[in-house]
Amino acid sequence: MFIFIFLILLLQDDLQVSMQKGKKIYETNCVTCHSSNGEGVPSIFPPLAKSDYLMSNPTRAIKQLHFGLSGKIVVNGKGYNGTMPASGLTPQQITDVMNYITNSWGNKNKEVIKLKDVKKILGK
Repeated sequence: MFIFIFLILLLQDDLQVSMQKGKKIYETNCVTCHSSNGEGVPSIFPPLAKSDYLMSNPTRAIKQLHFGLSGKIVVNGKGYNGTMPASGLTPQQITDVMNYITNSWGNKNKEVIKLKDVKKILGK
């Protein structure tokens, strides 16, 4: 039982460290479009806060962070048709920012996003 509790606490610590790093990355690279509270800019840049689009498919979000996105998407029932350039972030930075945005502003990810999984998704 002790080992199980220890492992849970260790995973929570890993998530907190990743989120702290991810917040800094977000503030440097993402805040201009998606805003400091993740609400985006209505009709221009989609929200990440309480985002059905983000939370329904984290794999897609990882790919879009890495490769960019162009074209129409629907977020929380509203259409957006713009371009997000490739981020230029490393797999570790993508891991950290994904842990931050999927656990902030009303989002709650059931699983910690791991570097090995991001690398696999990106084919690295």
